[in-house]
Amino acid sequence: MKKKLAVAVVMSCIFSTTLFGASGYSKSSDTAPSTRYLIAFQKDLPSNYADLIAQAGGTVLRALPEIGGVEVESASPAFLTNVQSIAGIQAANVELPHSLIDGLTDPAAADGQPVTDIPQDADNYWSYQWDMQRLTRNGDSYSLESGGSVNGDGTVNHKAVVGVIDSGIDANHPDLKANFLGGMNFVPAGVDSTETGDPLDVLDRGGHGTHVAGSIAANGKVKGVGPNLGIRAYRVFPESGSAPTSWIVAAILQAANDRVDVINMSIGGFDAISPYMFLGTGPYKDVADILLWKRAVSYAVNHNVTVVAASGNESLNLNNPTDITDYLNQEYGPLGFEFKGASKEVPGQISGVINVSSSIQWTTDQIAFYSNYGSSAIDVAAPGGDNGPVYDATRDLGTRDFHFRTLSTYPTYLAPYFTSNLIGYALMHGTSMASPKVAGVAGVIKAAHPEYSPSQVAALIRKTALDYGKKGHDQLFGSGEANAYAALK
Repeated sequence: MKKKLAVAVVMSCIFSTTLFGASGYSKSSDTAPSTRYLIAFQKDLPSNYADLIAQAGGTVLRALPEIGGVEVESASPAFLTNVQSIAGIQAANVELPHSLIDGLTDPAAADGQPVTDIPQDADNYWSYQWDMQRLTRNGDSYSLESGGSVNGDGTVNHKAVVGVIDSGIDANHPDLKANFLGGMNFVPAGVDSTETGDPLDVLDRGGHGTHVAGSIAANGKVKGVGPNLGIRAYRVFPESGSAPTSWIVAAILQAANDRVDVINMSIGGFDAISPYMFLGTGPYKDVADILLWKRAVSYAVNHNVTVVAASGNESLNLNNPTDITDYLNQEYGPLGFEFKGASKEVPGQISGVINVSSSIQWTTDQIAFYSNYGSSAIDVAAPGGDNGPVYDATRDLGTRDFHFRTLSTYPTYLAPYFTSNLIGYALMHGTSMASPKVAGVAGVIKAAHPEYSPSQVAALIRKTALDYGKKGHDQLFGSGEANAYAALK
């Protein structure tokens, strides 16, 4: 997808009072809109943390004891002032939501035509998977390591497991069900009429998570990087709307506690490091958000989990603070925000995360037009697809050729995605599609070398990446395009 998951940046005051309230998720007060906050204690949560928050005028919605954090709701305009008097609190800010937004021009517009030349009844779609052909050296990596072994009854012995923090999964998809190992839902009841708060409800309502999972471990008409890798789904996005930071970091902690080997997050946004203003009030900083991101990633890495994330689809140089500030002011200035200092792309730029840009089919000299980049921000690239060379040259929507996107699994119960007429499969592009390829490479490395630490896995991915673009480490590809065959060979 052009815009990966989580493009809502620091829409703190506006989203917390209107988006959550409009969704029905926030109902603590009949007279005043409630706001959600993230709070980071200096160390562990004190035993009386709920009482301390209540005395400040808030209610704890979610505790994150592994990283000393809590999600809080309050209708009191003085809440942030009140918590400053609580000993042991390091930082607090209005919680940042991240949205599931495609960001494409309305597909109903007169633009590129859906792909109709891929037969629904084909035995397999390997010939259409240019990305997987390149990642696996035409499938040669599968004979080196597929992520597990298949028993006579069709069940799989998984040698490594990848946790997918996303919009859920079609667990009964024929290409995925043998590798699906369960998961957990972090979306609370009441967000919409389908959300009951069932912790086992990982049903993918939108398709994004299923497409990502297929890029990692599909084994059917389409293949993933590791066709026998295990998959665990951690659903943090409802059908529409947003996921606040606390849901996502809670999923990271759960995945680490479940002992997955790799986490993929095709998720991202920006947290302000420097103060910013909203409607003339402030200054604000998103310090608690960044602290809890850092702590959650550190927790995962310390539990021997390799963490991979998408770099984002804003076409920004992540090493250039002016680029990011200008983008944020252009996008969110009309809503009353004023940014003057640095911001960080999260979670991709958090220490310990492998940050992935998006490469394309038709050239190895440049990355996708939408992909973020930056010499110290990008670790590696992976095939995420685009709209082809004609569109790249003209930016005329009518010239979009969806064949250049990446083909993967899609929920069998949803209508075809607008790029093709296929049921159960879809052509998509974005750094969302690039990140899981690297997570898949990390998964097969762990299957082959279970003793490797996250830093060793990351080092091997970088060392064996195909050196595209400028020679050596560059701002587009980082160390190069990740390659499963080279890493295993």
